[in-house]
Amino acid sequence: MNNKPNFSNLLKCKGLKVTKHRNSVLEVIESSNRPVTAEDIYIILKQKDISINLSSIYRILDTLVANSLINKFIFEETNKTCYEMNDMQHKHYLICNGCKKVFPISGCPLHAYESQLEDTLDFTITNHKLEIYGYCKDCKKK
Repeated sequence: MNNKPNFSNLLKCKGLKVTKHRNSVLEVIESSNRPVTAEDIYIILKQKDISINLSSIYRILDTLVANSLINKFIFEETNKTCYEMNDMQHKHYLICNGCKKVFPISGCPLHAYESQLEDTLDFTITNHKLEIYGYCKDCKKK
């Protein structure tokens, strides 16, 4: 039995052509436990002997972002553009200063503070992001 995810229906629902490369890019993003860069995707696909160039990966990523299948964000401190599956959940991130790995964290500690700011300053907050920098357990050991 093949447990490999099939993204064909997801692509078809968005009116996108189903291609081997789009499926492969989605598989890499889905199987990652952290946000990935285009370069990460390129390296993983090359290791799997999938012939694709980096510019094609960027075009696929742009299409997937435009169709809300994946999320794209730029970490300001590292100036890294990363991608992850769009699971429609609000997330924040821990970013390691040592190895530059990105770790999504669940839960948002800012909702109550947002409400307080809106009331106090008469300001309507539409969105926020939180990036916390430090050292992961592996880098602390070094």
